[in-house]
Order: sequence, then C-alpha cells, then structure tokens
Amino acid sequence: MKHIKENFRRMDKILLIFMFILTIFGLVMILSASNVAAVLEYNKKETYFFTKQAIIVGISLFLFFIIINIKINRKLYLILSWLLMGIAIVTLGTLRISGVITNNAQSWLPIFGFKIQPSEFAKTAIIIYIAVGYGYHRNFKNMFSMLAYLIPCLFAVALVALEPDLGTASIMLAVIVLMFLSLPVKDNKLKVLKISLLLLCVVGYLGLYGMQGYFEKKESSSTQESRLLFTSPCSRYQDDTGYQVCNGFIAINNGGLFGVGLGKSTQKYLYLPEAYTDFIFPIIMEELGVLGGVFILILYLVLLYHILLIATNSTDLIGSLIAFGTFSYILMHILVNLGGVLGLIPLTGVPLPFLSYGGSYTLNLFILLGLVERVAIKNKNDTYQKEFKKALG
Repeated sequence: MKHIKENFRRMDKILLIFMFILTIFGLVMILSASNVAAVLEYNKKETYFFTKQAIIVGISLFLFFIIINIKINRKLYLILSWLLMGIAIVTLGTLRISGVITNNAQSWLPIFGFKIQPSEFAKTAIIIYIAVGYGYHRNFKNMFSMLAYLIPCLFAVALVALEPDLGTASIMLAVIVLMFLSLPVKDNKLKVLKISLLLLCVVGYLGLYGMQGYFEKKESSSTQESRLLFTSPCSRYQDDTGYQVCNGFIAINNGGLFGVGLGKSTQKYLYLPEAYTDFIFPIIMEELGVLGGVFILILYLVLLYHILLIATNSTDLIGSLIAFGTFSYILMHILVNLGGVLGLIPLTGVPLPFLSYGGSYTLNLFILLGLVERVAIKNKNDTYQKEFKKALG
C-alpha cells in the first residue's frame, strides 16, 4: 500500500488530470453523437455505445493503474519486447485467414465473442520493441545493424497495409520514423539519413497533393485509391470520396462560434456516417462551436507537452523512447484524424484519441499512458536519490 501511495505522489499529476478530462469529455460526446445511430441504425437503446465505451474505459483505467504499480524486472523487458512483437506479427498474419472484413478492410479478429483490432496492439508492441531494443543495444556496430533491428516493425506495417488499412499502416510507419529520428546518434551517416527521411515525408505529401488532378480524371479506382482524392470534397458530394468529409464541413459550419448546443446536432441523424468514431470532431464543433474545438486542441497540446517533457527528462534511453513513442502515437492519430475530416489529407478512418468510440484503441492508449507515468515516477525517484546522495556529501 505504501508503494502505491508513493507512486501516486510521484506521478505526473497534470498528465493524469488532462487524461481524465479528455476521457470524461469523450464519453459525453460519444453519448451525444451515437444515440441517434444506436436507435435508428442498430435498433438499440440510446445509451448502447456509451455503455460499451464506459465499460472499455473502466477496464482500460484498471490496466493503467496495474501497469503503474506492477514491479517488473528490467532485465525481462528485452524478452517481453520480442514476445510482444512476435505476438503482434502472428495475430496480424492470422487476419489473412480468419479476419473479419469491415469497411473493405480485413482488420478485425474474432476472439471469444469479441472483435479486436490487432493493428492497434501492434502499435504498442512496436513502441516497446524499439524503446527496449535501442535502449539495451545503444552501441550498434554500424548503421546497417541499427536499421536491421527495425525489420520486424516494417514487416508488421506491411501486413497492416495488406489488409488493406493504409491509415493505420501510415501511422505505424510514422511512429517508427519519429522514434528513429529521436535517437541520439553521433554517426554523420545516420544524421544524413534522418534529414533524408524528413525530406522524403515532405516530398511525399507535396507529391500526393499535386496528384489530385490525376485522381480526379481517373475513371475507375479501387477503394484505397479513391481515398487519395481529398481536395474539394463538396464537389464530389454524391461520391464516397466526398460525402463524409462534406457532411463534416456542414456540421462545422452549423456550429459557428458557440455551437447549436450539446446533444442538438443535426448531422448525427445519419447524415454523417461514423459520427461517434472517426467523425466525432465535426459533431463536437457543431454542438459546441469553434470554442469547443479550440478547447479540445488546448487539452491535447497540454497533454502532449507533458508527455514530451517526461521523455526529455527521462534518466534512461528506454524511458525516453517509450514516452516519445507514445507522444508520436497520440500526435499522429490527432493529425491524421483531423487532417482527414478537414480535407487536408486523404481520409483514412482512424480514431481521435480519448474522443472516438473504440475498444482496441482505447485499451492500448491507456496501456501506453500507464508506461509513460511509470517513466515519470522513475524520473522523480532518480532525482530524489541524486539529491539524497548530494545531501549526504
């Protein structure tokens, strides 16, 4: 009990508070955004999706506090990281045989009456694998051996892309790249590689934006190809490539500065598909206005800043990479979700952290935040020990 109290005292309280604020706000908005679809589309009670998400949040919080307080021998981390990476690859491979197809992607695996999304667990496995691996093997022989360590991660990304789920695959790849870029290196070749990766990302986006004319003229496209067409969505209102995003624009426009009022959205009346998952931000903007949207962005900024602060202040590389990997994970989900619903990048259908309905993502989000709080606790413990040694002379 004393151990638990000490851990709670040394947690990053700001991170904990903002995590709870976003979680509670998310539950309220899921109830508001899903009640119409629950009744009209699924013939369920108004609170159906809210109740399910509340249960998931409860389980996730339980895991969060278990992770913070459980004692794990750090020597087992390396074995655990390889084990998690192996399980992730096996489950992603299993999707090719027994995966459930949803929204044209074979991304879900039925287990004991539940459906899980292995790609979400793969993101967590990748962050732990990279953090522990580079933390233990700080002195790789050369650049090739350093890059070769990422092969299992890239294999997992390829399996997700084959589902096909390009949105999730792109986030996984971005997390890998950002974690690699965060590594402290002295090798000039690696520094050149880091700069090249950043330039490649910029050129890739500009190239994708510039190819909009080609995608518009193309007479027939696959589902994944059609998603690459993202500019001027309302000019394609009758097509799948524009219908969702344009209805999101209508919701945002309806909200104005102060919103129409909590629970009073009109677009959630089945005009806006996935109103309580991928497109929950336009519903928030419609009901709470621009001020509500800005409030959410401020909450995100404070949360991300504190995670980055924990990563920067970490007393070891493993902790720093876990925190920075979590920072990258949350940041990329925010950017890809908001970029998609605002028509700035292709719409790929990924959840918005804390706010979107979803089980697998919520579980993994809280698992990673629990690991980040462990890093914060260790940072303070190490600081106190140094101060104590100084005091003793």
